[in-house]
Amino acid sequence: MHPFFETIDLERMKTVHTIKALQEELNALRLQGKRVGLVPTMGALHAGHASLVKRSVAENDVTVVSDFVNPTQFNDLNDLKKYPRTLEADCRLLEACGVNFVFAPSVEEIYPEPDTRQFSFAPLDTVMEGIYRPGHFNGVCQIVSKLFDIVMPDRAYFGEKDFQQLAIIREMVRKMQFPLEIVGCPIVREEDGLALSSRNALLSDEQRVQALKISQTLFESRTFAQTHSVSETKQFVEEAINVAPGLRLEYFELVDGNTLQSIASWDDTTYAVGCITVYCGEVRLIDNIKYK
Repeated sequence: MHPFFETIDLERMKTVHTIKALQEELNALRLQGKRVGLVPTMGALHAGHASLVKRSVAENDVTVVSDFVNPTQFNDLNDLKKYPRTLEADCRLLEACGVNFVFAPSVEEIYPEPDTRQFSFAPLDTVMEGIYRPGHFNGVCQIVSKLFDIVMPDRAYFGEKDFQQLAIIREMVRKMQFPLEIVGCPIVREEDGLALSSRNALLSDEQRVQALKISQTLFESRTFAQTHSVSETKQFVEEAINVAPGLRLEYFELVDGNTLQSIASWDDTTYAVGCITVYCGEVRLIDNIKYK
């Protein structure tokens, strides 16, 4: 890390690696009546994360960002191995956003013994990602519930790009009665429309161009949907991705944005969302769009 940033980090932003050290800092601040915001991340931060972080900084006295690649939410060990880890660059971005604490624990710190807890939030977690990434949401709930217990935030911030994850976390908070507010933040896109993702760093230049077809298709489908049925809109998206070079569709579902259950007609809901997952080469990309 550049020495200039190192000095600032010590003065203005602390990187903490243990639960005990973080809780000591936060307990002292809470005694002063400070409100705490938490932004859970897996690192490899980009402008999408920065938008969550800046919102937390604006709305709370203290912001904690966790930077931890959580092994229990990866059903594919190769995916876990490939996932980008960029803590130094992350810290520079977070310091510039005004973060107070970066919590960057080891796997052993978070999981001194295996976490055998089983979470079930059917039907939210049995569709879409729940089908294609078995165990993924269980791992998400394991780490997020641990972070809530460790940090005890007043608010926690999550991106709407991970639409299903956000719905499941809201349900977990409701069922487990965590005394905090979940704040969902809009998708941040590149100027050309591609949804920002840590996985975009794994795309070649050619794949980066190919991946654009995902958001372009979703935007086109929103116009198409105004004069076509749900099934026709679904077919429009599926066919566009299936013929696009370099892309392989895993699923596209039109769902009720609250229940995540498939809709058959636009009249089935007042909140229709299209959720898509596409492989670009070996890189798995997700996106979503609101129809109404």
